[in-house]
Amino acid sequence: MAQLADSTKRLVHLQGALNFRDVGGYKTNEGKQVKWNRVFRSASIAGLTDADMDTIRNKHIYTVVDLRGNKESAAAPDRLLKGTDYTLSPAGSDSLPSSAQMIAYLKKGDFLDSFYGDGGIRYFGERYKPVFQKLLQLKDTTALLYHCTGGRDRTGMATALFLYTLGVPQETIEADFTASNVYLLPMMGKMFEPMAKATGMSGEEIKKKMDLRPELLQIFFKSIEKKYGSIENFMEKEMGIGKKERAILRKKYTS
Repeated sequence: MAQLADSTKRLVHLQGALNFRDVGGYKTNEGKQVKWNRVFRSASIAGLTDADMDTIRNKHIYTVVDLRGNKESAAAPDRLLKGTDYTLSPAGSDSLPSSAQMIAYLKKGDFLDSFYGDGGIRYFGERYKPVFQKLLQLKDTTALLYHCTGGRDRTGMATALFLYTLGVPQETIEADFTASNVYLLPMMGKMFEPMAKATGMSGEEIKKKMDLRPELLQIFFKSIEKKYGSIENFMEKEMGIGKKERAILRKKYTS
Protein backbone atom coordinates (compact mmCIF):
# COMPACT_ATOMS: atom_id res chain seq x y z
CA MET A 1 0.00 0.00 0.00
CA ALA A 2 2.90 2.34 0.70
CA GLN A 3 4.10 1.88 -2.88
CA LEU A 4 0.62 2.66 -4.24
CA ALA A 5 0.38 5.73 -2.00
CA ASP A 6 3.70 6.85 -3.45
CA SER A 7 2.26 6.39 -6.93
CA THR A 8 -0.86 8.45 -6.17
CA LYS A 9 1.32 11.57 -5.93
CA ARG A 10 1.92 11.16 -9.65
CA LEU A 11 -1.68 10.71 -10.74
CA VAL A 12 -3.02 13.58 -12.86
CA HIS A 13 -6.79 13.74 -12.41
CA LEU A 14 -8.45 14.19 -15.79
CA GLN A 15 -12.07 13.81 -16.85
CA GLY A 16 -11.32 12.17 -20.19
CA ALA A 17 -8.30 9.93 -19.56
CA LEU A 18 -7.35 7.21 -17.11
CA ASN A 19 -3.98 6.26 -15.65
CA PHE A 20 -2.42 9.62 -16.56
CA ARG A 21 0.70 9.90 -14.40
CA ASP A 22 3.84 11.95 -13.93
CA VAL A 23 6.88 9.67 -14.12
CA GLY A 24 8.86 12.01 -11.86
CA GLY A 25 9.71 11.94 -8.18
CA TYR A 26 11.34 8.51 -7.94
CA LYS A 27 14.71 8.16 -6.22
CA THR A 28 17.61 6.70 -8.19
CA ASN A 29 20.37 4.38 -7.00
CA GLU A 30 22.72 7.37 -7.06
CA GLY A 31 20.58 9.31 -4.60
CA LYS A 32 19.11 11.65 -7.19
CA GLN A 33 15.45 12.14 -8.07
CA VAL A 34 13.62 11.89 -11.39
CA LYS A 35 12.42 15.37 -12.29
CA TRP A 36 8.74 16.22 -11.98
CA ASN A 37 6.66 17.65 -14.82
CA ARG A 38 8.91 16.49 -17.65
CA VAL A 39 7.66 13.02 -18.63
CA PHE A 40 4.12 11.66 -18.44
CA ARG A 41 2.43 8.33 -19.22
CA SER A 42 -1.23 7.66 -19.92
CA ALA A 43 -4.00 5.57 -21.38
CA SER A 44 -5.86 6.91 -24.45
CA ILE A 45 -6.17 10.69 -24.64
CA ALA A 46 -8.84 10.69 -27.35
CA GLY A 47 -11.53 11.72 -24.86
CA LEU A 48 -9.83 14.70 -23.21
CA THR A 49 -12.24 17.49 -22.29
CA ASP A 50 -11.63 21.22 -22.69
CA ALA A 51 -10.74 21.38 -18.99
CA ASP A 52 -8.31 18.51 -19.51
CA MET A 53 -6.69 20.39 -22.38
CA ASP A 54 -6.10 23.32 -20.05
CA THR A 55 -4.27 20.91 -17.73
CA ILE A 56 -2.20 19.58 -20.64
CA ARG A 57 -1.39 23.16 -21.64
CA ASN A 58 -0.41 24.11 -18.10
CA LYS A 59 1.94 21.12 -17.98
CA HIS A 60 3.50 22.16 -21.32
CA ILE A 61 2.92 18.75 -22.94
CA TYR A 62 3.77 19.52 -26.56
CA THR A 63 5.46 16.23 -27.50
CA VAL A 64 3.38 13.04 -27.72
CA VAL A 65 4.45 9.52 -28.73
CA ASP A 66 1.49 7.26 -29.46
CA LEU A 67 2.33 3.56 -29.02
CA ARG A 68 -0.94 2.30 -30.48
CA GLY A 69 -1.39 0.58 -33.82
CA ASN A 70 -2.56 2.24 -37.02
CA LYS A 71 -6.15 1.05 -36.66
CA GLU A 72 -6.26 1.84 -32.93
CA SER A 73 -5.07 5.39 -33.40
CA ALA A 74 -7.33 6.00 -36.41
CA ALA A 75 -10.39 4.78 -34.48
CA ALA A 76 -9.70 7.12 -31.54
CA PRO A 77 -7.39 9.99 -32.59
CA ASP A 78 -5.44 11.79 -29.88
CA ARG A 79 -6.70 15.17 -28.78
CA LEU A 80 -3.64 17.38 -28.94
CA LEU A 81 -2.65 20.97 -28.30
CA LYS A 82 -2.04 23.05 -31.39
CA GLY A 83 1.60 22.76 -32.42
CA THR A 84 2.16 19.39 -30.73
CA ASP A 85 5.00 17.23 -32.04
CA TYR A 86 3.10 13.95 -32.54
CA THR A 87 4.70 10.61 -33.40
CA LEU A 88 2.84 7.35 -34.02
CA SER A 89 4.99 4.32 -33.16
CA PRO A 90 2.83 1.31 -34.06
CA ALA A 91 5.46 -1.48 -34.16
CA GLY A 92 3.79 -4.74 -33.20
CA SER A 93 0.50 -3.14 -32.25
CA ASP A 94 -1.34 -3.99 -35.46
CA SER A 95 -0.80 -7.68 -34.67
CA LEU A 96 -2.25 -7.58 -31.16
CA PRO A 97 -4.81 -10.33 -30.46
CA SER A 98 -8.48 -9.67 -31.17
CA SER A 99 -11.08 -10.16 -28.44
CA ALA A 100 -11.79 -13.68 -29.72
CA GLN A 101 -8.09 -14.52 -29.82
CA MET A 102 -7.58 -13.11 -26.33
CA ILE A 103 -10.35 -15.31 -24.99
CA ALA A 104 -8.72 -18.32 -26.65
CA TYR A 105 -5.37 -17.41 -25.08
CA LEU A 106 -6.97 -17.02 -21.66
CA LYS A 107 -8.42 -20.51 -21.92
CA LYS A 108 -5.03 -21.97 -22.83
CA GLY A 109 -2.84 -20.03 -20.44
CA ASP A 110 -1.27 -16.64 -19.78
CA PHE A 111 -0.84 -14.76 -23.06
CA LEU A 112 0.79 -11.81 -21.30
CA ASP A 113 3.95 -13.85 -20.71
CA SER A 114 4.48 -14.08 -24.47
CA PHE A 115 3.62 -10.41 -25.05
CA TYR A 116 6.33 -9.34 -22.58
CA GLY A 117 8.84 -11.99 -23.60
CA ASP A 118 9.96 -13.81 -26.71
CA GLY A 119 6.67 -13.15 -28.51
CA GLY A 120 7.10 -9.38 -28.34
CA ILE A 121 10.85 -8.83 -28.32
CA ARG A 122 11.13 -8.30 -32.08
CA TYR A 123 9.04 -5.13 -31.69
CA PHE A 124 10.60 -3.62 -28.56
CA GLY A 125 13.38 -1.65 -30.22
CA GLU A 126 11.33 -0.21 -33.08
CA ARG A 127 8.40 0.59 -30.77
CA TYR A 128 10.33 2.41 -28.05
CA LYS A 129 13.09 4.08 -30.06
CA PRO A 130 10.93 7.14 -30.89
CA VAL A 131 10.24 7.69 -27.17
CA PHE A 132 13.92 7.83 -26.33
CA GLN A 133 14.90 9.89 -29.35
CA LYS A 134 12.26 12.47 -28.44
CA LEU A 135 13.46 12.43 -24.82
CA LEU A 136 16.96 13.26 -26.01
CA GLN A 137 15.68 16.17 -28.11
CA LEU A 138 13.08 17.56 -25.68
CA LYS A 139 13.47 21.22 -24.74
CA ASP A 140 13.82 21.93 -21.03
CA THR A 141 10.72 24.15 -21.10
CA THR A 142 8.35 21.48 -22.37
CA ALA A 143 7.15 17.99 -21.39
CA LEU A 144 6.62 14.68 -23.18
CA LEU A 145 3.76 12.19 -23.00
CA TYR A 146 3.74 8.62 -24.30
CA HIS A 147 0.67 6.43 -24.20
CA CYS A 148 -1.22 3.47 -25.63
CA THR A 149 -4.88 2.51 -25.19
CA GLY A 150 -4.84 1.33 -21.59
CA GLY A 151 -1.55 2.91 -20.58
CA ARG A 152 -0.41 -0.33 -18.96
CA ASP A 153 1.40 -2.89 -21.17
CA ARG A 154 3.15 -1.01 -23.97
CA THR A 155 3.29 2.16 -21.88
CA GLY A 156 4.45 0.18 -18.85
CA MET A 157 7.38 -1.31 -20.75
CA ALA A 158 8.39 2.14 -22.04
CA THR A 159 8.33 3.48 -18.49
CA ALA A 160 10.36 0.54 -17.20
CA LEU A 161 13.08 1.19 -19.79
CA PHE A 162 13.11 4.92 -19.04
CA LEU A 163 13.35 4.49 -15.27
CA TYR A 164 15.97 1.75 -15.69
CA THR A 165 18.05 4.12 -17.85
CA LEU A 166 17.87 6.76 -15.12
CA GLY A 167 19.04 4.28 -12.48
CA VAL A 168 15.78 3.80 -10.57
CA PRO A 169 15.73 0.59 -8.46
CA GLN A 170 13.95 -2.44 -9.92
CA GLU A 171 11.52 -2.66 -7.00
CA THR A 172 10.39 0.91 -7.64
CA ILE A 173 10.04 0.27 -11.37
CA GLU A 174 7.84 -2.75 -10.65
CA ALA A 175 5.67 -0.80 -8.20
CA ASP A 176 5.05 1.92 -10.78
CA PHE A 177 4.21 -0.76 -13.32
CA THR A 178 1.65 -2.64 -11.21
CA ALA A 179 -0.07 0.58 -10.04
CA SER A 180 -1.95 0.50 -13.37
CA ASN A 181 -4.07 -2.32 -11.91
CA VAL A 182 -5.67 0.20 -9.55
CA TYR A 183 -6.00 3.17 -11.88
CA LEU A 184 -7.49 1.11 -14.71
CA LEU A 185 -9.94 -0.89 -12.60
CA PRO A 186 -12.96 1.18 -13.81
CA MET A 187 -12.13 0.25 -17.40
CA MET A 188 -10.77 -3.27 -16.90
CA GLY A 189 -13.57 -4.22 -14.55
CA LYS A 190 -16.09 -3.78 -17.38
CA MET A 191 -14.11 -6.28 -19.47
CA PHE A 192 -13.91 -9.02 -16.85
CA GLU A 193 -17.59 -10.01 -16.84
CA PRO A 194 -17.98 -10.67 -20.60
CA MET A 195 -14.60 -12.41 -20.64
CA ALA A 196 -15.71 -14.59 -17.73
CA LYS A 197 -18.88 -15.57 -19.60
CA ALA A 198 -16.96 -16.36 -22.77
CA THR A 199 -14.33 -18.49 -21.03
CA GLY A 200 -16.39 -20.10 -18.28
CA MET A 201 -13.97 -18.65 -15.70
CA SER A 202 -14.90 -16.49 -12.76
CA GLY A 203 -14.38 -12.74 -12.84
CA GLU A 204 -11.70 -13.15 -10.18
CA GLU A 205 -9.86 -15.71 -12.31
CA ILE A 206 -9.92 -13.35 -15.29
CA LYS A 207 -8.66 -10.48 -13.14
CA LYS A 208 -5.81 -12.63 -11.86
CA LYS A 209 -4.74 -13.47 -15.41
CA MET A 210 -5.10 -9.91 -16.68
CA ASP A 211 -3.57 -8.04 -13.75
CA LEU A 212 -0.06 -6.70 -14.18
CA ARG A 213 2.46 -8.30 -11.86
CA PRO A 214 6.21 -7.83 -11.27
CA GLU A 215 6.99 -11.15 -12.98
CA LEU A 216 5.92 -9.70 -16.33
CA LEU A 217 8.58 -6.99 -16.18
CA GLN A 218 11.09 -9.61 -15.09
CA ILE A 219 10.18 -11.66 -18.19
CA PHE A 220 10.53 -8.47 -20.27
CA PHE A 221 14.03 -7.67 -19.01
CA LYS A 222 15.21 -11.30 -19.07
CA SER A 223 14.09 -11.79 -22.67
CA ILE A 224 16.13 -8.72 -23.67
CA GLU A 225 19.17 -9.90 -21.71
CA LYS A 226 18.89 -13.37 -23.26
CA LYS A 227 18.96 -12.00 -26.82
CA TYR A 228 21.30 -9.02 -26.41
CA GLY A 229 23.46 -9.94 -23.41
CA SER A 230 22.37 -6.87 -21.45
CA ILE A 231 19.75 -4.12 -21.38
CA GLU A 232 22.48 -1.64 -22.26
CA ASN A 233 23.45 -3.58 -25.40
CA PHE A 234 19.80 -3.64 -26.47
CA MET A 235 19.38 0.08 -25.86
CA GLU A 236 22.47 0.92 -27.88
CA LYS A 237 21.84 -1.45 -30.79
CA GLU A 238 18.10 -1.00 -31.22
CA MET A 239 17.46 2.53 -29.93
CA GLY A 240 20.72 4.43 -30.27
CA ILE A 241 21.05 4.93 -26.52
CA GLY A 242 24.68 4.26 -25.63
CA LYS A 243 26.81 5.46 -22.73
CA LYS A 244 26.88 9.06 -24.00
CA GLU A 245 23.11 9.19 -24.49
CA ARG A 246 22.44 7.63 -21.06
CA ALA A 247 24.52 10.37 -19.47
CA ILE A 248 22.54 13.02 -21.36
CA LEU A 249 19.21 11.51 -20.27
CA ARG A 250 20.31 11.31 -16.64
CA LYS A 251 21.43 14.92 -16.72
CA LYS A 252 18.18 16.08 -18.36
CA TYR A 253 15.74 14.07 -16.23
CA THR A 254 17.30 13.69 -12.76
CA SER A 255 18.53 16.21 -10.21
